[in-house]
Amino acid sequence: MAAQRVCIVTGTRAEYGLLKWVMQELKEDPEVDLQIVATGTHLAPSFGETRSEIEGDGFRVDETVEMLLDSDTPVGTAKSIGLGTIGVAEALRRLAPDVVLLLGDRFEVLAAAQAALVAKIPVAHVHGGETTEGAVDESIRHAVTKMASVHFVAAAPFRRRVVQLGEHPSRVFNVGAPGLDALRRVDLMDRPTLEASLGAELRPPTFLITYHPATLQDTPPEESVQELLRALSRFPEAQLLFTKSNADSGGRAINRRIEQYAEQEGDRARVYESLGQRRYLSALRYVDLVVGNSSSGLIEAPAVPVPTVNVGTRQRGRPRAGSVLDCPERAPAIAAAIRTSLSEEFQGRLPNVTSPYGDGNAAPRICRHLKTLEISGPAKTFYDLPDYDLPETRAPSPRASTEETPKE
Repeated sequence: MAAQRVCIVTGTRAEYGLLKWVMQELKEDPEVDLQIVATGTHLAPSFGETRSEIEGDGFRVDETVEMLLDSDTPVGTAKSIGLGTIGVAEALRRLAPDVVLLLGDRFEVLAAAQAALVAKIPVAHVHGGETTEGAVDESIRHAVTKMASVHFVAAAPFRRRVVQLGEHPSRVFNVGAPGLDALRRVDLMDRPTLEASLGAELRPPTFLITYHPATLQDTPPEESVQELLRALSRFPEAQLLFTKSNADSGGRAINRRIEQYAEQEGDRARVYESLGQRRYLSALRYVDLVVGNSSSGLIEAPAVPVPTVNVGTRQRGRPRAGSVLDCPERAPAIAAAIRTSLSEEFQGRLPNVTSPYGDGNAAPRICRHLKTLEISGPAKTFYDLPDYDLPETRAPSPRASTEETPKE
């Protein structure tokens, strides 16, 4: 019997970090032929060209798809999606996989899902059913859910939501968040090794900061990040470790502003294209606080645990552990949340924090289902929920209630 060909399409450092241990399980399985397509920021020098990280971990990249334009405007992003769809379609034609495995909600994932759908190749989707109300990723995630045949979700509420979207319960599996697998498996650096790798002393307090565009809000991203930087200036004693923003619309503007700020702040602020999974997770062990609006502050950080100040609306809708503090994108509110998170009272709660995203064994569960399921193509029936009464919604009258009804 021929090995099952599982193709993983990855477009960012963060998504690869979440998929890495799934990829390792598949690579080591003699009944699976792992295929990898690298695209997006993996091929962009301005974002760290992290294809080398994939290959450095011992994986073979079978295909590369250039899709990023030198623009992160909405028009530029839409054109990048088009280029990605064309490139992934050609890659899938050459690779002829049995199933395409995708994670998350970014535009690179949308491009790959579209290509697989039209090619009638089944899609397995990880991290569906979640809500991030402050980003266009919300709609992309749900769209990919409808293009996928199998779903691996990170928590019970997400499974219910995917079923609510019309997916059959027999195809929706709560496996937990694969990002937590890394905390169990990665050989993390000790403090001296990490400091040497970062080129920075991790003197307390040290903040680890990642800030991405909230693509559905009207405020320009450079204005929003400026509020965060103003708040950080209120803690001149803090060591600041910034990881750069992603390739979403507005990401480059955020990165420019962060770089300008770091130049002004001198040695206390460092900016990194990408820390990579091992350095990032190692840093979580030794920093005093995670700040920004990345999903890692809600998923990985509480599992360490380290406090998170979650800024703005980008992650609105995701479950929170007790170590997460939410605040609006205003400097006084951000500064107040930072002070609270560093307080003795808040720190005392951390030993009792539990993650709502599983136990760190998502990868073997995903691989087992991929091997044992008979995964069909995009043709599927819509699963209807049991009948229940919806509140009646009536269209407003075309006339104001004070108008006199004309007589015939």
